[in-house]
Amino acid sequence: MPKIKTNRGAAKRFRLTGTGKIMRQKAYSSHILTKKSTKRKRNLRKTIVAAKADAGRIRRMLGK
Repeated sequence: MPKIKTNRGAAKRFRLTGTGKIMRQKAYSSHILTKKSTKRKRNLRKTIVAAKADAGRIRRMLGK
């Protein structure tokens, strides 16, 4: 059976932690930043753990 190819778009967006959790960036931080507060923009820089419901699909796209 052939190997599963990695979805390159997903590979650029998601990272696996050492414990196997999937980390992702937050949305809404690319444009129209003038109306957003400094605190809000600062919090959007952080990475967070992706939802458990999506983890299986993301893992399959990453080929893991």
